[in-house]
Amino acid sequence: MTYFVHETAVVDKGAVIGKATKIWHFSHVMAGAAIGENCILGQNVMVASGVHIGNGVKIQNNVSVYSGVAIEDDAFIGPSVVFTNVKNPRSFINRRAEFLSTRIGKGATIGANATVICGNNVGAFALVGAGAVVTKDVKAYAIVVGTPAKQMGWASEYGHHLTFDQFNMATCPESGQQYKLVDFQVIKQH
Repeated sequence: MTYFVHETAVVDKGAVIGKATKIWHFSHVMAGAAIGENCILGQNVMVASGVHIGNGVKIQNNVSVYSGVAIEDDAFIGPSVVFTNVKNPRSFINRRAEFLSTRIGKGATIGANATVICGNNVGAFALVGAGAVVTKDVKAYAIVVGTPAKQMGWASEYGHHLTFDQFNMATCPESGQQYKLVDFQVIKQH
């Protein structure tokens, strides 16, 4: 085995786990789930059948990743984040055919205790604040907070707040990467 599974975790036959991934205490990865390389699944994480998780993803404790959710490379999912997969669940009505998809973009961060309502996507390198409730798509590089989540700025790939000048340019203070704001979208400059 080229990955680590804690003795209390369950990985069903038919799940695909990438090399150097670590699955910690009391987690459950169901058959048909695919997890990339170099991922970390914290304590009490459930990954449902059909879920695809990219490389380098970190999912903190107490997160259930339901069918319909896809998480791209290098995303960070904070403790107790909630994903949903049906807009109008009822225990007495089977709505499996109505699951809506949710995509978490490359390098995005979802803060602790945030909720992402199904059918909404979080763009690459976006930051969703702790406790936020995502009820609509979040643009790439956007910072959103609150209930419902509202955009309050832009973030660099390194997670720093970007301040745009009169030419709609901003520089990440840590990496030196430059970004341009065009039609309310951030474009990383090469």
